Amino acid sequence: MFNLSGLGLGYAVLRRWPQAALCWVATGWLLVAALPAEPDGLPDGAVWAYVLVLVSAAGHGAWLARRTRLSLPWRSTVAAGVGLVLLVMPAGGAMGYEAAREEAYQQMLLDRLATTDRLVTTASQRGGFAKGRRDYEQALKAYRALGDEHPGSRAAQRIPDRLDRFYDTVSAPYREKEYCEALAPLRYLWKLPDTMGDKRLGALADWPEKPLATSLYECGITNLGSNAVTEADANGGALADLLRTFPDSAQAAKVEPAVSAEIAQRSKALKGEDPCPASEELRAISRTMVDLPAGSPGDGLRSDAVDAVESGAYACGVDEFEDAKFGAAAKTLGDFADKYQDNKNAKRARQIAIAAEIAEERPEAGRRLPPARGPGGARMSMEISNDAPTAVEFLYTGPVTGSVYLPACADCTEYSSESNAESAACSNSGIDYPTNYLNLPAGKYHTLIKYADEDAEDVTNKADGMSIEPGYTYTNCTYVVSQGGYPGYPDLPIEPLEPVRALSNGASDADVTTYHLVK
Repeated sequence: MFNLSGLGLGYAVLRRWPQAALCWVATGWLLVAALPAEPDGLPDGAVWAYVLVLVSAAGHGAWLARRTRLSLPWRSTVAAGVGLVLLVMPAGGAMGYEAAREEAYQQMLLDRLATTDRLVTTASQRGGFAKGRRDYEQALKAYRALGDEHPGSRAAQRIPDRLDRFYDTVSAPYREKEYCEALAPLRYLWKLPDTMGDKRLGALADWPEKPLATSLYECGITNLGSNAVTEADANGGALADLLRTFPDSAQAAKVEPAVSAEIAQRSKALKGEDPCPASEELRAISRTMVDLPAGSPGDGLRSDAVDAVESGAYACGVDEFEDAKFGAAAKTLGDFADKYQDNKNAKRARQIAIAAEIAEERPEAGRRLPPARGPGGARMSMEISNDAPTAVEFLYTGPVTGSVYLPACADCTEYSSESNAESAACSNSGIDYPTNYLNLPAGKYHTLIKYADEDAEDVTNKADGMSIEPGYTYTNCTYVVSQGGYPGYPDLPIEPLEPVRALSNGASDADVTTYHLVK
């Protein structure tokens, strides 16, 4: 029994010191292997080996004791009592070691928890949720593992507090009122119950709903009218996402009045000095409204936005003309007239677009907006014929504004020189020249003759002016003169020749004007 203490005391009583030393070595080896205590404890092999040593020492000691007379007068009952007391030593050591091992185990889990906390902190410092998301997900897996695999540990008891901190860290942009930046992290937190489960998250499972709805509303309204590409554009825009995801929320109820106010504000700005920025913002708002779910309030807001865009396009085009941005005005108002043919301003837009196109080549035509209505009184007839293999369009602005289209002349060819054209243009009785007619009030006009065929890109447009006087009729002829370069040299650009005015066969009531295009 003395040898079961692990100190070899039975051998010491029998004065068998070598055997006692072996017990001391075995116990020392066990202490070296066991201390300091590790969370996983001693290997099973080491424990069973030591137990075998103790049992062997006890059996061997008992065998020796029966053949050896003790030098001390030990009574058997006393010896047995002392032996039982000595057994407390290994038992107490085992209990103390188990306590130390448990503490090491708990400390290991706490260290793992601290490492996970640092991972969350690192993620928050990476400059945005997208860059830190991987670290956040690793931290969340670590928290979940601690709670699920070690439910009774001190670390597991701290998991609820750590999840609170995790939510606070991830949703930091929301607390800082960076609502667009908060969308991605809040969507992530909102979806966590799908992977973490409601039981693990508790009250946190439902917490992201209100912050996410608030962020969707605030971000959507803030970016309304902006072309900025942000997280708000996910799923068709923040406002569309709000109405789809939280249709019954207080934030969704605010969408209609807020958007209507934004449309009204920009519509009012269309009457100001610079309507084009407001028009562009209205187009951006309209693009956002396209993505709103069907029904209320989406249908009404879409209609309001479309109407505002229509008004904005016209206001912007007129402003571009007044600012001498004739090319932009011609495109803006031309597109308006084509797209909104039923609009009350469609005809007026077409007039200004024509004047702008002329003014782009002849700035004098853009000094003022063309008259909306022509003057009363007599009008003079003008016949326009086309002696060119290229279709042409005759644009004019003055007391009245408009255009006529002349198709290509199938039997006509280009003239080799100006002198040939002057004597022969529109005079061949065997050719049926494409012809159109105008009735124009007297006054000064600005004109533009331009090619209308896609394959006539090498023909130069011609802008000029003309005067219509009372009591006359007018005939115009358009033709093309081909101008080549010098032999051995590349073709050189040649300025268009001036229009030629001539009398018509001695008729006092006719004024003949020929126009040509240079190729």
